[in-house]
Amino acid sequence: MSDVADKLSYFQAITGLEDIDLCTEILSAHNWDLEQAISSFTSTSTSNSDDNNPATTSSVAAVTNRADGGERFEQSGIVNIGGGGPPGLAWKIITLPISIISGSLGLVSGAIGLGLWAAGGVLSYSLGMIGLTNSGRNEESSSAPLVSATAAASEARRFVSMFESEYGDRHPNFVPDGFMEALQQSRHEFKLMFVYLHSPDHPDTPSFCERTLCSEVLSAFINENFVPWGGSIRASEGFKMSNSLKASRFPFCAVVMAATNQRIALLQQVEGPKSPEEMLTVLQRVLEESSPVLVAARLDAEERRNNIRLREEQDAAYRAALEADQAREREKKEEQERLAMEAAEAEKKQKEEEAARERAARKAAEREAALVKLREEKALSLGPEPEKGPDITQVLVRLPNGERKGRRFHCTATVQSLYDFIDSSGCLEIGTYTLATNFPRVLYGPEKLSSTLKDAGLHPQVSLFVELNS
Repeated sequence: MSDVADKLSYFQAITGLEDIDLCTEILSAHNWDLEQAISSFTSTSTSNSDDNNPATTSSVAAVTNRADGGERFEQSGIVNIGGGGPPGLAWKIITLPISIISGSLGLVSGAIGLGLWAAGGVLSYSLGMIGLTNSGRNEESSSAPLVSATAAASEARRFVSMFESEYGDRHPNFVPDGFMEALQQSRHEFKLMFVYLHSPDHPDTPSFCERTLCSEVLSAFINENFVPWGGSIRASEGFKMSNSLKASRFPFCAVVMAATNQRIALLQQVEGPKSPEEMLTVLQRVLEESSPVLVAARLDAEERRNNIRLREEQDAAYRAALEADQAREREKKEEQERLAMEAAEAEKKQKEEEAARERAARKAAEREAALVKLREEKALSLGPEPEKGPDITQVLVRLPNGERKGRRFHCTATVQSLYDFIDSSGCLEIGTYTLATNFPRVLYGPEKLSSTLKDAGLHPQVSLFVELNS
């Protein structure tokens, strides 16, 4: 039931009919084939205007009486643009030969995407979604040999070269590339595609090309508003397109746009010789009726581009902010690591200094203890001070600070005893001085330490002074 309602909704949206009973009757007459019903309706609505418009060809959807008094609709083929009632612009959806599509596989996605910005593409896409497309159409074309993109481009360039050699340089600027490439170009430029199929042997072809296609006004109008593509029916791609478009009379022109599922929407076809004025009238009408679709497509594409650009700018700003945050975090971490390292170094240095001070203090204490012990040992080595007598030498030592130290020694005591006496007093550092006499000046250094006082000439009494070593 939902399929029936969907088909009725689509049919009303496309045809503009509000009478649901009439829409139901039309769809029933075509076995609920939505595309055929739309084609029949639009063909019927344009049949009267086509009778008065020799520039367009259109197949007719005839209305005949049924035996039960009702009406039946007979579909006879192509649907073209209607001039009178809504929706004003109708299409026949044509499946392209696989040889055309396979030659430009890289462009298929672009051609399919074009259907999303055109109402014809929307219709075709919608039909495909509800399972109403005719997948068996043009099966005979699908079996044709493939035409590569390079071969199609070569054919297109040969056609342009031939056309210019026969009719001059003033003509529609036919795209020197394959049909699918030209279709892709029309999608990118948001233009309709003007197709000209050239029949070299037809008697009307030379006059049509010279007087109509090469008309300054018409060619300028086509170049400005369409993407023109031409092909000779003698060439592979031109021949296949003539079959797809069901060209039955020449000269043949058509206006198409990309649809979905490897198909195109046929907006208008013109068969037979026409004057520039007639062609211009048809093309202007097609352009006017399709301009809302093209404008909407362009605006939609611009909006998508703006959205993409906005997202890219937002992503770039986010990445920049993220990178700035990460940089600040790295700097903070590096600063923390630096401070931690400095603190560790300072702590290590402090510990080392404390250890050094402790070692120095310990050594100083040990040294002081050793000195104290040495002084004690020196004091003990002196023995008790002897009483006065003839063998006793009186010694008086004047220290650098003016203090005097005196003691009695046996005359047989050595000069070393004098040093031990001074050292034991703790007034001077051991080994930092030399005892000497003034008159005469004699130094009692290391070489005289073992001499006795008598032998050294210091008996019976002597006055010495301390000379500090430099």
